[in-house]
Amino acid sequence: MLHPLIRMMVKIAIASLIVGAILSHFGITADQLVRELGLTTERIEDWARRGFAWALPNLLLGSLVIIPVWFLAYLFRPPRSSNRPD
Repeated sequence: MLHPLIRMMVKIAIASLIVGAILSHFGITADQLVRELGLTTERIEDWARRGFAWALPNLLLGSLVIIPVWFLAYLFRPPRSSNRPD
């Protein structure tokens, strides 16, 4: 049984593969679609870099708080009951 997140990612990958094959059959490329939207690859790269430059420091800052809080909650949670027969 696959985890629901992995199952969803596999479905998205298969759907993307099918749609990409159909678009390719009609001669439509990713470059054409990007140009139709008025974008350039350099502009998309710049947006990706700026997004990563914004997200990484915030991710690190948040993890400095979240990870110790999670660890303390993990340490002080009540023990689980074991219902397994010996």
